[in-house]
Amino acid sequence: MTGLLVLRPGPLTTVQDLGRRGVAHLGVPRAGALDGPALVAANRLVGNPAGTAALETTLGGVALRAVGPLLAAVTGAPCAVRLDGRPVAWGAAVPVPDGAVLELGPATHGVRSYLAVAGGIAVPPVLGSRSADLLSGLGPAPLTAGRLLPVGDTAGAVRAELVPLPAPPAELVLRLHPGPHQDWFAPAARTLLARARYLVAAASNRIALRTEGLPLPRSRTGELPSEGMVLGAVQVPPDGLPVVFLADHPTTGGYPVVGVVPVADLAAAAQARPGTPVRFVPLGR
Repeated sequence: MTGLLVLRPGPLTTVQDLGRRGVAHLGVPRAGALDGPALVAANRLVGNPAGTAALETTLGGVALRAVGPLLAAVTGAPCAVRLDGRPVAWGAAVPVPDGAVLELGPATHGVRSYLAVAGGIAVPPVLGSRSADLLSGLGPAPLTAGRLLPVGDTAGAVRAELVPLPAPPAELVLRLHPGPHQDWFAPAARTLLARARYLVAAASNRIALRTEGLPLPRSRTGELPSEGMVLGAVQVPPDGLPVVFLADHPTTGGYPVVGVVPVADLAAAAQARPGTPVRFVPLGR
């Protein structure tokens, strides 16, 4: 069997594809790669279909030993890539001989790097996806040392060149459609949200990007009954600080939603490190 043996899992490395669709009514989040374009680009380099399962690292990299010859590519957050200790290309397809050790170093910019191998990570799918969901626990568990990840068949693979990807943001700019609970906020809240300086909080994770800054003033007290939540929803809990829902977000929630960030803006959120300035740009009503 062709595969990858985990030598060093890093602080958080998970298997991700493009996520689970059509199961939110069951209480199951979408999950999937937080930086979807980076996952698609890595798969393109090794000839996989766009949504093939790959590895998503978080800040600290990963080390793996090839079981059988492989073809690998790394995209997303820039990092040093080494093969048996020798530097190899980031953002390009790299042949990995049987028994060789492939290492991704810590991200030098951004947060999450993506390692794709020709044939994909062939863990069993759950509800149509191989993605790890950290909120519900569905899908494969985060990587641990000694685990062997199977790799799928490479028949029919057609490699392509890397498509340009944006750099990790020095400032995270998030457009914001009006949310359904505008009446829960004081009139000054919309102006404050557009003008205030927020920062990405260290408590951010795959579930949500949390912020630090000025709290949004409420016009109503109490909380809402739980209702459905969508990807990109910006909830405002009692501390008044906006929380942007990402791929592993809960499918219901009871805090008022001040707005919804378009899905196209969320890949940048996946690469925004703690302390990165955040600017919300309200769109028309």
